[in-house]
Amino acid sequence: MSAVPPAEHSVASHRIAGSLREEILHGALRPGERLRQEDIAERFGASRLPVREALRILESDGLVTLVANTGAWVAKLSLAECSELYRIRERLEPLLLAESIPGLPGGAVDRLEELATSMEHTPDIETFLRLDREFHLLSFSAANTALLGDIVRRLWNTTQHYRRAFAQLVDVRANHAIHHEHHLLVDAIARGDLDEAERVQFGHIRRTRLELVRHPEIFQGDGAPL
Repeated sequence: MSAVPPAEHSVASHRIAGSLREEILHGALRPGERLRQEDIAERFGASRLPVREALRILESDGLVTLVANTGAWVAKLSLAECSELYRIRERLEPLLLAESIPGLPGGAVDRLEELATSMEHTPDIETFLRLDREFHLLSFSAANTALLGDIVRRLWNTTQHYRRAFAQLVDVRANHAIHHEHHLLVDAIARGDLDEAERVQFGHIRRTRLELVRHPEIFQGDGAPL
């Protein structure tokens, strides 16, 4: 039997990684859940090689934890780890936003306003999370950085499950303070007020961190052997 060309392995690994990424981000695969290579290979009709590469891609995304000679798990955070990551986000995201704002085109600002309004009227939390992710990543999208953008996106991936938990705790659909902050961000971005945008972004993230710290039960349960 002839070997599978490397290019085909690469296509398969990215296809598998893309599917698993969506399942993790949308909560179908939960933090601490074991990812068995043989099960994934059977599910996608692939060999072990592209599955291993897919898991390495997801590890670099901050979504999977790989333990040598042991296995792979959906990334899971302790309360202390999550709090620390949110503190890092509180510092890095305002910086990234300030780098991005001068380069954002008018069309992006219009889209941010549309997203902020849509989040106020969304019927379910999953839709809110999808719109919220688009909103913030779009606000960062014009930053010309070598490392910062990738770091922030990885932090967003790693903390996605805990953003979902926060959204359920405070019922973000009816939380006027959160929607107000989104509109304040759009206004500051539209005016090019970097200081105000950074201030609102900092408080926006801090609100989530403080709420999560008040609910340690979110971080209990089975997890990966970290």
